[in-house]
Amino acid sequence: MHILLIEDQTALAANVMDYLTAQGHALDYADNGIRGLQLALTHNYDLLILDLSLPGLDGLQLCQQLRERASRYIPVLMLTARDSLDDKLLGFGCGADDYLTKPFALAELAVRVQALSRRHLLATDHVLAIGELTFDRQRQLVSRAGQLLELHPIGMKILQLLAEAYPAVLSRSELTSKLWGDNPPDSDALRAHIYLLRQQLDKPFVFNMLQTVHGVGFKLMTGENDG
Repeated sequence: MHILLIEDQTALAANVMDYLTAQGHALDYADNGIRGLQLALTHNYDLLILDLSLPGLDGLQLCQQLRERASRYIPVLMLTARDSLDDKLLGFGCGADDYLTKPFALAELAVRVQALSRRHLLATDHVLAIGELTFDRQRQLVSRAGQLLELHPIGMKILQLLAEAYPAVLSRSELTSKLWGDNPPDSDALRAHIYLLRQQLDKPFVFNMLQTVHGVGFKLMTGENDG
């Protein structure tokens, strides 16, 4: 998963990042609430790990603003030294999905991260429908305008990421991180896979669904009202 960790204790943050990275996750980091909210609203994260006591903007305010302003639902695991029932109720009331009190074992954090990921998927449909495009995530089948598409595995993954992010833009760095983690191939690999995906997704049809947002990344368009 692509995870954003917002934590002002640098030693704890380093431990969390090392542990979760070793388990295959990709992590970004912010040490204050203002920067954390900015990252959360501009990137396509799968999960936020959020400290409650933060400089600039505390975790409760951040979570509340995230729920009000984000274009998609991002699960939030809240970390805090405050362990009273009232504190937990306040956190859940601001939009947190889970709550872990400090100090905690890194193994427990990792288990809760996985559980939140699965819980979030339970609330989503297996089939994504975007204009002419139908993407069955469970069966890994893609069709456009009723025509089944034969996609390369990397192309399939790119299309799934773009479909899940729709209508948002995914940056080149986000796609690279989600596809290859910390071991990306050479710089032309993503370009080559995008080219192949365009040949399969767009070439036989009237308009191009896969659009380049110059200087930013890529997004899907339906050709209807998304300009």
